[in-house]
Amino acid sequence: MADNQLFQVVIAKEDAVFWMDRFGQWYNAGGRFRHKKIIDHFNASIRKDENGYFVEQIRETVHEKVYFRYEDTPLFVVEASETDPIQLVLNTGEIISLRPDQLFVHADNLYLQRDEERIKFSDRVLMRLSTRLDYDGESYYFRSGEERHRIA
Repeated sequence: MADNQLFQVVIAKEDAVFWMDRFGQWYNAGGRFRHKKIIDHFNASIRKDENGYFVEQIRETVHEKVYFRYEDTPLFVVEASETDPIQLVLNTGEIISLRPDQLFVHADNLYLQRDEERIKFSDRVLMRLSTRLDYDGESYYFRSGEERHRIA
């Protein structure tokens, strides 16, 4: 059955029974999600359209989209290679190349701006990349190879 023939179920974010905190952790009324397979499934199901971010599931004849609340951003860098060019793995499973000109700092957190999407670096990845980060008292810098890039 083609996707356009599936029965569409759309849940507004106000009605969603789960949400994401500012650290990328999923929650529902029972508390924080603990099972890695469930967490990985939710993260891999994140999509975006003109109405915002949602998790998507297709089962038999049903296409379900559940828009969800999140505190900061639903996109996180969860892994990073340590060699240049640095490859980043997002919580969704997508792999992207790090471009230092896309980096910015806000409220002591490191982000990457990709088009209209703001992607936050997890604490674990920040620790891994910490040897490439400098602060001179006024500005942050990221070192890539022999180059030192000022972070906005």
